[in-house]
Amino acid sequence: MFRRIDAAVMQSTERKVRVTVDGATLECREGDSVAAVLFAAGVVACRDTAVSGAARGPYCMMGVCYDCLVSIDGRPNQQACMARVHDGMRVERQLGAREVTA
Repeated sequence: MFRRIDAAVMQSTERKVRVTVDGATLECREGDSVAAVLFAAGVVACRDTAVSGAARGPYCMMGVCYDCLVSIDGRPNQQACMARVHDGMRVERQLGAREVTA
């Protein structure tokens, strides 16, 4: 569904990093948002709603809607559209009710 326009032409100066999404290792560009990496990998749902279990994914891509919440490196409720990937990052979908964090 989503793909990079310039996927075939990766700049030699761009650093590739590896992230793990729900146990699967993905190679992406350093500096990409987590949401962009998920879209490029074909993952369109970041979380499920607490009441109905409906799938939700990145919508606004600017930090307003909170539909892209994921767990990043063990920290729940992170906005995928606002977080930049780094090498070794672990991303997991959030299923059900959000956890309350201090």
